[in-house]
Amino acid sequence: MQAVNAVIRRQLHSEVPLVNQVAEYIIGAGGKRIRPILVLLIANAHGYRGEAHHSLAAVIEFIHTATLLHDDVVDESSLRRGKPTANALFGNAASVLVGDFLYSRAFQMMVKVGDARVMQIVADATNVIAEGEVLQLLNMHNPDVTEADYLQVIRSKTAKLFEAAAQLGALIAGADEAAIEAAGEYGRSLGTSFQLIDDVLDYSGNAADIGKNVGDDLREGKTTLPLIYLMEHGNAKQQALVRSCIENGDQQHFAEILAAITESGALDYARKNAVTAGQRASAALEAMPESIYKQALLDLATFAVDRNH
Repeated sequence: MQAVNAVIRRQLHSEVPLVNQVAEYIIGAGGKRIRPILVLLIANAHGYRGEAHHSLAAVIEFIHTATLLHDDVVDESSLRRGKPTANALFGNAASVLVGDFLYSRAFQMMVKVGDARVMQIVADATNVIAEGEVLQLLNMHNPDVTEADYLQVIRSKTAKLFEAAAQLGALIAGADEAAIEAAGEYGRSLGTSFQLIDDVLDYSGNAADIGKNVGDDLREGKTTLPLIYLMEHGNAKQQALVRSCIENGDQQHFAEILAAITESGALDYARKNAVTAGQRASAALEAMPESIYKQALLDLATFAVDRNH
């Protein structure tokens, strides 16, 4: 990761000072760096010897960071990773444009790797992520979103980049098609697990741990799995309250919504789905040779479910 961070710092440079300032701010804000770590762990698990995985890990982190910059503008978020969002500090226009810079820089770096399959994986993933963002936008303030609808958004918006990161690690190591597909399944399932736990933490975490304001999803009118479950299993009064809050982005009734979600078992249901996704991720590694890297990947699947941040 030190080598990846060195690539990130080197590739962030621009002749335009504001690009450097905004990009440095969002990259320097921290985060778990799970996606680039996937590239490294899976490449090493398949015996990779070289340095191209450092560049590909940085490519994945740049794409992820670009999506964060754009997400925070769309969601009108003010807090991420415990700090003010870039759009809160520098404005929406700068955030969107620097996000574009990071996307295009990622593709410049990817071309230098010189592998058409790498470019295909990343280009396809970026396109699917964009579709997922639009799907989520269409679902905003819609209390009739189904569980299937929501899982489709997760697969596109969140899990796809996890999948691409894992596939790149296997591909760069020269793994066969079965191993690349298994890596993709690991990434998809891990990403799904992460997002479902994020949904749980938005109602049960605290701002200091999760790095954003608790209840942001409700304020933004996002119909996540806990709310979908409550809409299906709550009483008429609870269903009416949820519908009103989603349609209006009403956070005033957050305490009441949280009590109903907890009482109905919605958080337990979402967590159970996250556990199942984590188990799928672990199962996808069955054919992978034993190593410290494989063990780290298994530990990561456990962490995805057990974390509080």
